[in-house]
Amino acid sequence: MILRDGREVLLGARSPAHVFMPDLYVFPGGGVDAEDEVLECPVQLRPDVESKLRHSVSPLRARALALAAIRETFEETGLVVGDPSTHRMRAESDSWRRFAATGFVPALDRLDYVARAITPAGQPRRFDARFFLVDARHVHGRLAGNGELHDLHWVALEAADRLAMGPITRLVLEVLRHRLAESPGDELADRIPLYNELIGRELIEHH
Repeated sequence: MILRDGREVLLGARSPAHVFMPDLYVFPGGGVDAEDEVLECPVQLRPDVESKLRHSVSPLRARALALAAIRETFEETGLVVGDPSTHRMRAESDSWRRFAATGFVPALDRLDYVARAITPAGQPRRFDARFFLVDARHVHGRLAGNGELHDLHWVALEAADRLAMGPITRLVLEVLRHRLAESPGDELADRIPLYNELIGRELIEHH
């Protein structure tokens, strides 16, 4: 999730050709590729973020999940979650070679970890997704999708509910709004009815 000015997030609609969640608005993202597990990167996750991820994965997997989020964002939006650096990453895949050519390195230390969600058992198609958050101040480049998501645009948090999206996407947006509210100490269960419906069934980890 990319947060701009504390009030907008970037969303795009999945292609109608997708069998899973067609036409629904989602955050940029996708699965871990083999190179995400081994890519050399001079920037590490913040210790607090790695600690949260290690509730369910190894340090190596935690790093790979974060790198996958940055790579998929780059592929689907053209935006670089990175810091300028003279370090030149040795990359094998086309995506990471193109990322390295921008002159940036993945800004793993700019990511916050928000939540993990798993599709309930019994569904024919399932996901196991982690949601990261980054401030748009640490994002560079021009918005240019690769076609996997269409209608990519910045959406005001208070207007996002007008878009078609899956329950978990809607809940993560609610959790984000809660984090940004003036009274973040209020219980999610009291503020967000959807939380009571999905906690433990689909939303299994949040911070």
